[in-house]
Amino acid sequence: MAKRILVVDDDTMNLKRTEMILGKQYDVVLVESGEAALRKLRIEKIDLILLDIAMPEMDGIETFERMKREFDIKIPVIFLTASGYEDDVRTAIELGAVNYLKKPFFPQELLKRVAKEFEKE
Repeated sequence: MAKRILVVDDDTMNLKRTEMILGKQYDVVLVESGEAALRKLRIEKIDLILLDIAMPEMDGIETFERMKREFDIKIPVIFLTASGYEDDVRTAIELGAVNYLKKPFFPQELLKRVAKEFEKE
């Protein structure tokens, strides 16, 4: 059975692009907000999360904090960020993110980082 990746990004084009890159190898679940991500985690088994930092209403950092608090998740989280703010990345890593990727990213780099996380299992 294919590994399931939850992609959380408020930009529809980023979601579609990420699905195109990962969809041949993985089962990709797309959501456009932190709230939608939390709902998915309640009902679906997810193996890895790609989480955008900059989103309206609830950003990626707050979403990750809620995931940890509400689900005590052990799912690897890779943050996606278009921002150059080192503080955001540092905060994400301190919270337990396994990696981050700066947008726009090369498809091979995304595939490599995702595969690396699944190799750890």
